[in-house]
Formats: sequence, structure tokens, C-alpha cells
Amino acid sequence: MDGMDGMNAMDGSRGSVIEGSGQNGRVSVPTDLATRHEPRLPSPVRDVPDAWLAERGVELRLKRDDLIHPLVPGNKWRKLIPNVRAAVERGHTRLLTFGGAYSNHIRAVAAAGAAYGLSTVGIIRGDELADAPRNWSLARAEESGMELAFVTRSAYRETLRALSQDDPRTLRELQERWGRCWVLPEGGTNVPAARGAAEVGAELPDLGARDIVCCAVGTGGTLAGIAAGLPAGAGALGIAVLKGGAGYLDTEVARLHQRGWDRTFDNWRIEHGYHGGGYGRVPAELEAFAARFEERHGVRVERRYVAKMLWAVHDLAERGTLPRGSRITAVITGPPDPENAPAQPDT
Repeated sequence: MDGMDGMNAMDGSRGSVIEGSGQNGRVSVPTDLATRHEPRLPSPVRDVPDAWLAERGVELRLKRDDLIHPLVPGNKWRKLIPNVRAAVERGHTRLLTFGGAYSNHIRAVAAAGAAYGLSTVGIIRGDELADAPRNWSLARAEESGMELAFVTRSAYRETLRALSQDDPRTLRELQERWGRCWVLPEGGTNVPAARGAAEVGAELPDLGARDIVCCAVGTGGTLAGIAAGLPAGAGALGIAVLKGGAGYLDTEVARLHQRGWDRTFDNWRIEHGYHGGGYGRVPAELEAFAARFEERHGVRVERRYVAKMLWAVHDLAERGTLPRGSRITAVITGPPDPENAPAQPDT
């Protein structure tokens, strides 16, 4: 397809490209994030002594990906940086992506673009936000130089649907509006992102048959990469944070495996019963669990993804779904919101 370098719009082997004249000049020497803040890789692994879990025959340890980088933490580093470096290598000067009002991905793309000398555009779900005061998350993205474009929720969904199908009209409209862009999908999940997440397994050299590596699942890229990178015998468990993702998320993970590794994997599964009512929703039971976990173990817990994952681990241990003798490595995919940030409304 003209203007896409022969790659699928939302799932190319290197990312998506919209060709056009653009408005900025070529980047000469990009500033790599790793030269500004040395990434903490491998990310630390911390054993979590927990008598309650021990009584149920389960060990827990935390893979602290939230500590990888102060500007692009957690799975965002693993998923985003391979895409950004590929964009720079191919001479792109603009990143364009999609997200909601409190999107971790939007903030990470803004920070990474600024560090690499790239302009960034965030297509934000919800046109009612255009004239509203910026929340802390969108304000931080703008501080990093990102241009925000607010669209209706229906237009947002339709654009993502069309891009997933390489719709030429949608690609042409984006090109006319924004020029030559490297397009990152919502959440940053594509094949390069999944391959980046596969490095988690290599950082856990002692994995064996009793091990289950667990992560929250929003778009499926992190789980797909983790599962693909595990040694024989170890398993991957994803905890869906979205309501209504059963079937779709499982299909997406399998699709990423086929496109990225040209094979399937049978060492993973997704639990869909711990979304707490939907993305961004934190029911009282979940909040109480997260607060107790923080008090017992001295680790602040992000609520929309990480808390749901840990909540699921404890409930699955209680139900006996996790075999006795299991060791769970819970990947902490992102840091909590700033302590002074107001609670997030449903978006």
C-alpha cells in the first residue's frame, strides 16, 4: 500500500508509517533516552514473603519493571523504545498515537518523542475534554511537547477500527492532517512491542516448571511477549483489566504470536474475571486489597492494572486454581499515579 512501506497500519513488523511532506525537518542526531537516564535493566526482582499465600502453597515475587526508567517506565519502555528507535532509523520526525484522558501510553510517547527530538501527536478519546482544564496526565504530555487532538468517542473507535483494516481513506485523512508519521496503536501494542516484552523471560534465568509469570492485560502485547520468551515448562498468566475482552484479547495474543514468531504458544492463558467492572474502575474491594498489600509489603501499587493483577493472584490462590508449589513472578508494569493526583473518573 502506498504510504505504508508495505506494512499493516496497526501491526507492521516495524511499526506503521504514514508518508507525507510533514512540517518538521529530519532529525540529525537523536538523543537516546538511555543516555539521559540509564535504564535499570534487568529490572529488579523482589521476593515477597507472604504468610497468607504461603499457607496456600504459593510463593510471590515482584518483577519491578516500574523502576526501569523515570520517564518511560514499565512495559512502556519494553514496548515503545523498539518502535521509536525504528522510526528514527527510518528518518521519521513525528510519532502519532491514540489514548484516553489518563493514558500511560500517551505520556510515555510524549516523553520518548521529546528525548529523541521527534514531534508527537496524541489523538485523545473524548471531544468534551478539548476545552476542559487539563488533568495531570494530559498536562504532562503537553509539557513534553505533545500536540493533543480531541475526537468524539465514536470517531475514535471508528478510526482505530479502520486503521486495523488498513483503510486507505483513513490513512489518507491522517496523512493530510498530520503529514508523514510513524503510527503507534492504542496502548503501543504491535509486533516490535511484543518482541520487546519477550526480554522479561531472559531476565529470569531460574524459571522452571513451577513458575508462572503474571501480568495485567490491556491490549495483549506484554503477555504475548512474555509467553514467547519463556523457557519450556514455565507458564504465563494474564489478568484482563478490560470488561468484555474475553475472546478478543485471547485472539489478539495468538495473532501477535503468529505474526511475530510465525508460530503459536500453548503456555499462556488469560483470566477475565478481575476487571473490577471495567477499565479504570476501582471498586471498594479492590481498593481495600491494594491498601492492605501496600501496608504489608511497603510497595505502592498502581490501581488500574497492577492492583487487579495482584488481586487476581491472591484470589486464584484462595480458590486453589494456582497449584500448590507454584512460584508467581508478578510483573509490575507501571508505577502508581502521583500521590497528589485526583482520583480518575471513568473514561
